Amino acid sequence: MVKKFDPSLRKPLQPKDDTAGIERPLALMEQVPEDPAPLVSLANRPVLSARQFDRDKIIQLSRLAALYETTPTWLQLPLAGKILINAFYEPSTRTRLSFESAWHRLGGDVMPITDPATTGIAKGETLADVAEMFNNYGDLVVLRDSSEEAVYQMLESLRIPIINAGNGIDEHPTQALADLYTLFKWRPQLMAAKVSASAQIRIGIVGAPRYMRTVRSLLLFLALFAPAIKEVVVICQQEAVFAKEQREELALSGLTLRTARHLNPELPALDVIYINSIAWRGDSFEKIGEDLRLCRSSPLKPGAIILHPLARGKELSTDLDNTEHNWYFAQARGAVFMRMALLTSLVQRIDQVMDTPIQS
Repeated sequence: MVKKFDPSLRKPLQPKDDTAGIERPLALMEQVPEDPAPLVSLANRPVLSARQFDRDKIIQLSRLAALYETTPTWLQLPLAGKILINAFYEPSTRTRLSFESAWHRLGGDVMPITDPATTGIAKGETLADVAEMFNNYGDLVVLRDSSEEAVYQMLESLRIPIINAGNGIDEHPTQALADLYTLFKWRPQLMAAKVSASAQIRIGIVGAPRYMRTVRSLLLFLALFAPAIKEVVVICQQEAVFAKEQREELALSGLTLRTARHLNPELPALDVIYINSIAWRGDSFEKIGEDLRLCRSSPLKPGAIILHPLARGKELSTDLDNTEHNWYFAQARGAVFMRMALLTSLVQRIDQVMDTPIQS
């Protein structure tokens, strides 16, 4: 049945304001002197784990991402003539599209694969052989696979860089880079080598890091910035919160960790709440905890921000979308610029976008 004419069809769409929020990345750039050297060291490297990064690489990637965010149009497109193979063997919307958007914005072309059933894998071809073919067809591969080992199996045969866009429950390093970029735009002083006690922040992680690949990568990154973090509170009602040796590794790096079972009592003291879909095991949301949800009536600290890698479920109410706490949409937007920064670095085109000459 055809619906009646919707009055909203009479109104033109409002054009996007590309300058909205531009003061945030500008403040980040002012905080950090430009230094291309850490990014040059990324050239032609695979990116599979957060463990491959240090503070300087993350800070300079964030600065380059801010440069991209504040410069909508480039006279020179650094990836013109380059081809990205975007292989997503597990469903994705934001990660897949943000990689494609980033590559296109840099002037390159994309060959997407969204279903392994359309490839030789469906006939029993090994990932190592698929990788050997990719060497001839593109300049960089982005892979998402439900298997933790797939990206490593493909790496054995690749002679072009590969980026891990999520391998099972293991890691998701580029999402975590986007998360840090959001934090640094919110509070650029978090990048400083020394942070006063009054400027340190308390972060709440809702869910079990044992099962959350984005959080596993994010915690490794946060450990590099431990001087800026007063405490990380992991809020989960499961018994097995951390994977084997995960907590010990983070504690040795200087990160202060604490676990809690209930969300609301912790919220008034949290500056950042990182919440993911906590229904990662089918319909187990109610078993995990009815109170592990955020909504407008939650006792949030004034000025606190909420991060969520999206897609969201019942754990994050839409009634928070129009509040000061909503930084999850900015988080999704910033992912494109962070991935632009990383892609430019991996394909050795830093010299085309930075003002500082690069020494060979």
